[in-house]
Amino acid sequence: MTARLSPAKVAPGGYEAMLGLEKYLSGCGLEERLVHLVKLRASQINGCAFCVDMHARDARLAGESERRVHGVAAFEESQLFDEREKAALAWAETVTLISETHAPDAAWERVRAHFNDKEVADLTLLVATINAWNR
Repeated sequence: MTARLSPAKVAPGGYEAMLGLEKYLSGCGLEERLVHLVKLRASQINGCAFCVDMHARDARLAGESERRVHGVAAFEESQLFDEREKAALAWAETVTLISETHAPDAAWERVRAHFNDKEVADLTLLVATINAWNR
């Protein structure tokens, strides 16, 4: 697939703002491996092959096993992920599919059981950012 345009060239200010979000997220305190898994799951949902490949590779480089990288697609049924990770991945699905899910109270309560206010805000910014990159 060939890119239709290059945001870095035609909208450098916006592109730099996206890079600023990435810089913030890389130091926000969320676990590096979790960040890659969340980016991977959102990219899978969005069908962004480039990002699926990149975040699967990045997760492996951060220490994720091949089994866990492959297991992200079926995380709810997997014993490879703990409840905090499952809550983050479920929140990634909920936010990515917001027009369908409307972020139900059950999803909110689940993520809040494992993440504090700042972490939920950072996790939501993470999902919003990867969704923007996927598009």
